[in-house]
Amino acid sequence: MAGILITGALIIPMDEGRPDYFTGDLLVEKDRIAAVSDKPGSVDRSRAGRIIDGRNLVLMPGLINTHGHAAMTLFRGYADDLPLKEWLEAKIWPLEANLQGDDVYWGAMLSIAEMLKGGTTTFTDMYFFMDRVAAAAAESKIRAVLARGLIGVGGGSENSLREAEELFENWHGAAGGRISITLGPHAPYTCPPAFLRRVMALADRTGLPLQIHLSETAGEVRDCLQEHGCSPVQLMNRLGLLAYNVIAAHCVHLDERDIAVLAENKVGVAHNPGSNLKLGSGIAPAAALLSAGVKVGLGTDGAASNNNLDLLEEVRLAALLAKGAAREPTLIPAKTALQMATAGGAAVLSLPDTGRLKEGFKADIAGFDLAAPHMAPLHDPLAQLVYAATAGDASLVLVDGEVLVENKELTFLDETKICAEASRRAYRLTGRK
Repeated sequence: MAGILITGALIIPMDEGRPDYFTGDLLVEKDRIAAVSDKPGSVDRSRAGRIIDGRNLVLMPGLINTHGHAAMTLFRGYADDLPLKEWLEAKIWPLEANLQGDDVYWGAMLSIAEMLKGGTTTFTDMYFFMDRVAAAAAESKIRAVLARGLIGVGGGSENSLREAEELFENWHGAAGGRISITLGPHAPYTCPPAFLRRVMALADRTGLPLQIHLSETAGEVRDCLQEHGCSPVQLMNRLGLLAYNVIAAHCVHLDERDIAVLAENKVGVAHNPGSNLKLGSGIAPAAALLSAGVKVGLGTDGAASNNNLDLLEEVRLAALLAKGAAREPTLIPAKTALQMATAGGAAVLSLPDTGRLKEGFKADIAGFDLAAPHMAPLHDPLAQLVYAATAGDASLVLVDGEVLVENKELTFLDETKICAEASRRAYRLTGRK
């Protein structure tokens, strides 16, 4: 297959071996980046079957969403302005009890359409009916890291473990390697130690990473201290869970000892600033985590608690919240914020050949439009993306070298059908006529 050459673009490679940005050309061959040049016109055009004029684009690695619940787009706007416990127990869990596989498929497709149009090329998901989410990811051609959500209380724990293992057997490495499977114990307060030991035994058999909600609220930490005499982070460390390859979502309420434990165990943290703000959970100490050497990526969480999947908004919030909370404007500068959404996210998700525009890496690329008024003047492209750009500026998106968004439109997904079908299923669940 002949390559795709993007010429004359402003390139932000997120690669330590190159300048922060430069004008140049980028060549894609098959699913990989074949050349990144800071000399426009220097790449051999005979290698390209298609040439894209990139003079109005800033190219960067595709955004990586390190935490979410894709099908929860079905509940967008249904249960707002509530504390987490009430939001879950009174509103969300009763609806989720009535979910069907096709509901989850269309909710996931709605999320994927939104994420692709915002420049996100990889998403992480923990939910139910995950074979249907995997099918949606495969059909849409996005990259996905998926986990069957595991809850160790109630009557479904045995079934959930079996479904997690089946998801691994059927989908790990599927869709040309774009789909990766992890294990997803929901949280310490829904997964007792005995159940977590069973999850770890499954991790031993499969070699899979784990993702878990951790220290999301002050109430969670208080209850854990009362029941176990330690914080959730310390409890997971005591059980040996943090010795695995762990993606810890939220990590809002941490003390210095917790942060040290996360760093020592090389835990990756998925920072979800928008969802944490909306649910009143607090502000995660992202700057302190980074300073301690913890891997930090960014996530949107589900659209029921955000309410969008705009990862650029999370980039901006991550930078602004760190500055405002500490009253220190130098914390999490623009380059660091973008790094969390690209190479940092790749590190958290153990995707070593994504997150950078570099020869040999996967051709997961987002091109943002420079023609909009809020993108001028262009003094610093990194700062412009972090503090001024929006998801709606994503004009060109490639995953595995295939163009999935062009001129701000999905190239093959039927956006109208996806929105209509997802809405129809959402209204059935909520009782709206």
